[in-house]
Amino acid sequence: MLEEWRRRRAAKKVKPGDGKPLKPMRAWHALSRTVFHIDLPDDDGASRTFSVDVPFFNLEGRVSLYLDGRREAWAEAPAVFPVPGGVIEVKTSTFGVARMHFVPDVGEERQLLPDRASAEAARARFDARHPVASRVIGAVAVVVLLAGLVLGLPQFLEQLSELTWVAENIGTFTSPFALPAWLNTALFVAGLVAALERALTLRNHWLIDMDTWFLGD
Repeated sequence: MLEEWRRRRAAKKVKPGDGKPLKPMRAWHALSRTVFHIDLPDDDGASRTFSVDVPFFNLEGRVSLYLDGRREAWAEAPAVFPVPGGVIEVKTSTFGVARMHFVPDVGEERQLLPDRASAEAARARFDARHPVASRVIGAVAVVVLLAGLVLGLPQFLEQLSELTWVAENIGTFTSPFALPAWLNTALFVAGLVAALERALTLRNHWLIDMDTWFLGD
């Protein structure tokens, strides 16, 4: 019931589009936007192409839905776009897309396909060609993020507890870890790469990807 309430609430945020054409996705757009597509039958049974354009540096978090290449609607993420036979759910994170699924009224949900020129599509092609290496990379990304969480969070809490108000009203905390600056920097950079890997494969977990809470939707 909670999930259904969230979907209805998100659907109410959808605004009508202006009919502008979808800008073609190019390889050099990978750092600034991504696009996903899905073909769905309309009420007459004719196949229609729905596309979702996600700009990465839109401060308002707007994502747009296109119907056969024309902007049909837009909303702030997380967004739920009503489409024939169900809804398209869109959720973003700090590092990209966390969810991009068609949820039918009846049947199993399925992920939209990334545009061939997108970074997500390139990552999917790598997975298809090198499945073992792909799984290893995914596992390493999880380990890196969890290690960063275990080692970094206590140090962050220690620094936070040193603030005057926190120290006087809550108390101080001493981290069990005291890593050198170079190692903290290395963990931070590795964490960014790991988070990007997770975003390219649309994987998101409340604990593993905890850092995406802060700047995502």
